[in-house]
Parts: sequence; C-alpha cells; structure tokens
Amino acid sequence: MLTRPNEAAAPFRPAARIADIGVSEILEIGARAAAMRREGQDVIILGAGEPDFDTPDAVKEAAFRAMQRGETKYTALDGSPAMKEAVREKFRRDNGLDFTAAEISVASGAKQVIFNAFMATLGPGNEVIVPAPYWTSYADIIRIAGGVPVLVACDAGNGFRLTADQLERAITPATRWLMLNSPSNPTGAAYSEADYRPLLDVLSKHPHVWLLADDIYEHIVYDDFRFVTPAALEPALRDRILTVNGVSKAYAMTGWRIGYGAGPAALIKAMAVVQSQSTSNPSSVSQAAAIEALTGPQDYLAERRGDFRIRRDLVVEGLNAIDGLDCPRPQGAFYTFASCAGMLGRATPQGRKIESDRDFCAYLLDEARVAVVPGSAFGASPFFRISYATSQQELREALARIAKACGAFTSRK
Repeated sequence: MLTRPNEAAAPFRPAARIADIGVSEILEIGARAAAMRREGQDVIILGAGEPDFDTPDAVKEAAFRAMQRGETKYTALDGSPAMKEAVREKFRRDNGLDFTAAEISVASGAKQVIFNAFMATLGPGNEVIVPAPYWTSYADIIRIAGGVPVLVACDAGNGFRLTADQLERAITPATRWLMLNSPSNPTGAAYSEADYRPLLDVLSKHPHVWLLADDIYEHIVYDDFRFVTPAALEPALRDRILTVNGVSKAYAMTGWRIGYGAGPAALIKAMAVVQSQSTSNPSSVSQAAAIEALTGPQDYLAERRGDFRIRRDLVVEGLNAIDGLDCPRPQGAFYTFASCAGMLGRATPQGRKIESDRDFCAYLLDEARVAVVPGSAFGASPFFRISYATSQQELREALARIAKACGAFTSRK
C-alpha cells in the first residue's frame, strides 16, 4: 500500500540483538584514516590486521586452474571433500591431530566458524569466558548469539594471559565456553604448553565448559616459542574443544575468506545447520586456493615470519625509546600492545588534555597522521595497538612521527 503524503514513515528500528552493537572500532578508525588520505593527507594506517605480503603465486594459480576446470559451482555445504582432506592433512602434519571429515567445518573465514559455533550452542543467559584484551568481534558475536560475554581482565605482568585461578573464579553453572586466542590479537601474547596445562586442569573439573581455541596466528611466532594447541595437549578434553584456524594471516589470503574448524561431529553438524541458512558453502574458487596453501610448499612461511620478527623488534624498540610509552615484546602475531599510561594527563600543543587511550590515539591521527587503535576497543585501557604488517620504511616513518607528536606535549597532570 502506498503511503499517503501526510503520513510519516515509521522510523527504522534495529533488532534488539544488535541495538547496542556497532561496527568495529578498528574499521571506523581505518575508514576515517582512509578518508583523510582521499583528501590528500599523508596518513600512515597501522590499524588493519592484514599482512602486506601478496598471496603466493602457486595459490593464485591453483584458483585459476580451478576456474578453468569449471569448479565455479556450489560445493558441499561446509567444505568440499578435497578441502576437508586438506584440513585433515594440515592438522596431522602440524598438530599431530587426526580428524574425520565429519569433524571438520569450512566457512567463509575463521570469524564465520566462530559465529556458527556460538549461534549453534548459545541461548539466553549462557556465558562465554573471554580473557581481556580480546579481539573486538568475540564479545559482539556472543551477544548476537544470545549469550553473555564474561570478560576477565588479564594482567600485563603475566603477559596478558589468563591464569587458572582467574578461570576457576569465572566459571559458573551458566558457563558454556572458554574462548582462548594464541597467539593473541591484540597483544601478541601466546600460551605455551606450561601456560595451557593449569587451564586444562581446571576445565577437566568442569565438564559443562567447552573450549574454543582460535589458532589463526599459529604460524606467526617468534624466537624460541613453540606453538601448541589445546586439543593436542589433552586428548581427554578433545570431545569439547573446537579448534579454529584459517588461511588469512599466515598465507596472506584475507580476501579469499576461508576459515576452518575441527571438533566433535555433533557440534560440527549443528554448525552446518547455521551455515546452511546463512552463506551455504564457502567460495569454490577460494577453497581450491586454500587447498594449495595448506598442502603445497610451506617454506615461505619461515621467511615471512622472519620479516615480521624484524618489524616487531623495530616497533618495540622505537616505542620504548619514547618517554611515557611502555611496549612489551610480543611472542607472536603482528601486533604490539603498548601502554600509554605515561601520556595521560599531558596536554597537546592545542591545550587539550589527554585523558584516555582514545584521546591519545585521536591525537596521533590528528597530529602525527598515524592511525592506531585504542586498547579500549579490545577491553583494556590505557593501551594502544599497532599492526606492524607493513614495510619497515613505513614503520620507521610512523615511529618518527609518533615520537615527534609525543615530544610536543606541554605538561603533565
């Protein structure tokens, strides 16, 4: 029915499940910085969690060959047989884990795997324990799925890692999941076998609590750190662990949108129900590319990891040379998470007082033309995250700008 001229249209009302959820602050900062660039301003963007390396040629060629073969149709709902076999091979080779095809789910990114899992398992009042700092999407996905994120603040002095005592205190009869990300976005902190063991011991005492292990940065670890995944450490807990991974970070395939998870067949089947009513199968061509990434030569991973390590050291040393900043050395991923507590209370050249990490990051964007993300976006203040997935030249310039901007502060509280 047509609206009469004198009838006002009803205002739009979002669904309650998203009414209090906004677009990621990371994306908002990136969008503002990109707009400044379009206006002709020289802005360095250190916000995106995206490698600057290109997708390997062999991976791109595999996608091209798949298109030539006509592999551009629907595939099986949660991954083609060949894709699932590639994931099985990856878990056997890298983690000593053996899954059946029925225990594997492939989706349009690791984020969708997590979304499917929570949509399939959470109801009103169900709790998910999330160590903070945490990747911004975790809490919002839990809320959209109807659950309650239980945020546990992890101390910088313990490397931002969750302790067994904290986990024990956070568990209630309503707890459904524990969410762990190692190496972590945003801190780069990672859990060794010794770090995991006490947490797994706690979970052993609480059979109603499942574990979601986000291993997306598995291949980006440094120095003598040895990556481990919980399902390989404690076989007795395997029937309540979902291990999530993907090709976005290590293989520089963010735009291809392929993630995967492995866990109990009953959970995977429930996740397939969710996916069947959202995206259906992930891209057929992207699956062909991911098969090559997972089963082809892996030697370039070490070379790229070495480049990331050099950049990490460059950023850590550069930030720690600035009075008022304190940056721990991350064990993995491609982020630093530095404290800007020493900057709070100082005044900008324009006389504006820095009262929070958001103020500090806004100042860096306005004054230094460097876009970084405040720690408050990840549930921890006063910190800020830098993504060093960009060139050394750009990182040096960014550090010089940050140092100059910080040197321009006029007073302390």
